[in-house]
Amino acid sequence: MNLSALAASALSGAKPAVFWTDSPDAPKPAPSLHGSSRADLVIIGGGFSGLWASILAADRNPSRSVVLLEAEETGFGASSRNGGFVEASLTHGIANGLRQWPNEMRELLRIGDQNYRDLLSFLASNKIDARIEETGVLHVATASWQLDELAEYRESLDRFDIPSERLTADQVQAEVRSPTYVGGLRDPEGTAITDPARLVWGLRQAAEARGVAVHDHSAVVGVESQEAGVVVRTAEGSVAARRVVVATNAYASPVKSMRRYIVPVYDYVLMTEPLSADQLRSIGWEGRQGLSDVTNQFHYYRLTHDNRILWGGYDAIYRYKSAVGPEYDQAGDTHHKLAEHFFTTFPQLEGLSFSHRWAGPIGTTTRFTATWGTSFDGNLAWVGGYTGLGVCASRFGAAVALDLVDGRDTELTNLSMVRKKPMPFPPEPFRYAGIQLTRRALAKADEKEGRRGPWLKLLDKFGVGFDS
Repeated sequence: MNLSALAASALSGAKPAVFWTDSPDAPKPAPSLHGSSRADLVIIGGGFSGLWASILAADRNPSRSVVLLEAEETGFGASSRNGGFVEASLTHGIANGLRQWPNEMRELLRIGDQNYRDLLSFLASNKIDARIEETGVLHVATASWQLDELAEYRESLDRFDIPSERLTADQVQAEVRSPTYVGGLRDPEGTAITDPARLVWGLRQAAEARGVAVHDHSAVVGVESQEAGVVVRTAEGSVAARRVVVATNAYASPVKSMRRYIVPVYDYVLMTEPLSADQLRSIGWEGRQGLSDVTNQFHYYRLTHDNRILWGGYDAIYRYKSAVGPEYDQAGDTHHKLAEHFFTTFPQLEGLSFSHRWAGPIGTTTRFTATWGTSFDGNLAWVGGYTGLGVCASRFGAAVALDLVDGRDTELTNLSMVRKKPMPFPPEPFRYAGIQLTRRALAKADEKEGRRGPWLKLLDKFGVGFDS
């Protein structure tokens, strides 16, 4: 069977649904907002950022009344569709952090590590079973030129005394068996894997236990200033609030300025059926590490609690005018391409089928990290743009947003990454044209052994780019 036919056969029974939320354990939606009410704080967006903001706000001031409004169901967006990698990095990796904030990198690493540890501690103390496994991550090279990339990455880690281990082809094959691997780097600390939907559900439960009023199917249709703060309106209700935090990330924000800095990029994912004992033995992977390859168009993959393989990444697709919607969740060409790449990586798994296929928009910025802003005379703060690494960084993002809306001068609000926004994306049609040009340039760089052409060098000069 040729590779294309093998991919098509494996995809033939894949359910067009998100594996994580396709579960009988999923909670019922929270009641939608009806009528008028008041609150000290309204949070718009029920993903990780919004949930963490509601929890942190309640913990900082238990007497504060908090309302959370979600347009769909809590965790509907990237928070329940991602690969479940919990990474301590706040800067989309150490290399990007050094490019953007070299003088703050040690501080950002410290804050990121503390945020990661605080997240794990919170889950333990609140008895949230999100199927967390501290596995570390294994970066694999599939071409000899990528070994130099790994060497540079290790030098950056060594600079900050972060443990890592270079692996030869034989050593990485002893970890996970794939004929495509020519080397690797083990990064054992600061990365865990989780079930992101169970994390969402646990955070919602923790928020509600603290008195947060969660309302699903309550899309915000308007935000207006009033003498004592802000009024947030939905189709069937309104909340008058002293403060507002907007955490819509890739989805349309009621704050127009936010849309200049964050664009939605579609990421596509496959999930296999559970592997048999023989299939598991054929690939090894006893350490259950998260894996990613070292290319511009990279893949990420991991094992689930029942030994399925989640396989995602490669294509990062931007739709004209930042369009999002369910009609983009199934892309036959991209899912087929991913399936071909899967069997190229693990040819010994021929005959394994995919059970689910899905997609969702990731919020990205030109510097690949979160950004913040305020509006309505400081009574509203917004955050978004984690570029695929928001499972953990969203807790940090929420803490910063709360500091901003509460008018607090803190270590976090004084960070350069908080005080200075990234370069905004240009308006359409230049936005779409620029992103497509960048995508083609990245693909060409991978074809030319990592050599970056004039367009990418120009973007590098200004410290901007495009990623998922």
